[in-house]
Amino acid sequence: MNLGRISVKKIFLLTCGGMAASMLAICVVLLWMTGERWVLISGVLLMICALAWMFLLTVVFSKRLSIFTRELCRAMDQMISGSKEPVHAVDSETLFARISYRLLRLYGIMQENRRKVDEERQELQMLVSDISHQVKTPVSNLKMVTDTLLSKSVTEEERREFLQGIRNQTDKLEFLFQALVKTSRLETGAIRLEKKDAPLIDTLAMALSGIVYAAEKKKISVTVDCPEDIILSHDSKWTAEAVFNLLDNAVKYTPAGGAIRVSVEQWEMYVKLNVSDTGKGIPESSQGAVFRRFYREEEVHSEQGVGIGLYLTREIVTRQGGYIKVVSEPGKGSEFSIMLPVK
Repeated sequence: MNLGRISVKKIFLLTCGGMAASMLAICVVLLWMTGERWVLISGVLLMICALAWMFLLTVVFSKRLSIFTRELCRAMDQMISGSKEPVHAVDSETLFARISYRLLRLYGIMQENRRKVDEERQELQMLVSDISHQVKTPVSNLKMVTDTLLSKSVTEEERREFLQGIRNQTDKLEFLFQALVKTSRLETGAIRLEKKDAPLIDTLAMALSGIVYAAEKKKISVTVDCPEDIILSHDSKWTAEAVFNLLDNAVKYTPAGGAIRVSVEQWEMYVKLNVSDTGKGIPESSQGAVFRRFYREEEVHSEQGVGIGLYLTREIVTRQGGYIKVVSEPGKGSEFSIMLPVK
C-alpha cells in the first residue's frame, strides 16, 4: 500500500476505525471471560474517550499542518517572485526550521542564478548593440557604392576606386567577424588554453611575423630584447595572438619613422613582457577603458580596426593567470606590460 497516495482524512478514519474495533474486541473478550456487564460498559466509555481525544488531536494536528503549509507556500511564492527572502525559523529543531534552512539555501542559489542571467542578458544586449554599431557603417558604405555603380555611368578609374572601396569595407567586415569568432570561442570555452613549457622567444617570433611588413612600410624600427633561455609555461598560440594585438596597435598608432621595442624580464613569480612605442599615447582618462570590447577613442576612428584586440588580449592573459597594464602619456607613446606567472 502506497501511503503517499492516501489522504490525511482517510488515514484518520482508518486509524479511528481500527482502534475502535480493537478496543471493542478486547471488551467482548473480557466480557466473555468475566461475565460482568460493567466490563463492557467501561470498555465502551474508554473507547469513546479515546476517540474524543483522537478527534481533538486530529483537529490540532490539522490546524498546525494548515499553518505549516500556508507558511511554506508563502515562502515559496516569495522565492519565485524574488520579492523577499524566506523567513528564518526561530526554533531550529522544528520540521519547518529544517525546511526553512534548505529553502534559504535554494533561495540563495536562485538569486545567484537570476543575477547571472541578468548579467548575461545585459552583456548580450550590449554585444548586439556593439555589433550593429560596428556593422552599420561598412554596410551603409557598401550600399552607397553599389547604388552608385548601378544607377550612374562611371569611368574606368572611378569604377576601380569604387571597387577598391568595396574591398576595404568587406575586409573590415571580415576582420570583425574573425575577431568575434575568436572572442566567442574563447569566452564560451569552445577553446581551452593549454599551458605547456616552451621558449618565449618562439612565441614572440610568431607575433612579430604578423607586423613585419606593416612596420617596414611605415619605416618603424622594431627591436626585441628577450633572453633565449626563458622557458615559460604558457599557451604559445594564444599568447602570440595577444602579443600580436599589442604590436598591431603599436604599428597603427605610431607615426612613420617611429620605434617599437619589445622586452622581456624574468622575475621571481612572473615573466614581464613589455611592448612600448613612440605613438600618440593614451590619455589617463581612457586607459581603463581601452580594454573594453569595441572601445575606440574618437580621434582614431580613421584607423582600421574594431576595438576588440585589447579586449581579446586581456582575456587571453587573465585566463592564463596573468594580468596586463598600460602606462601612457599623450604625445609620448605607450607601454603595455603583460605579466605571466612562472608556474
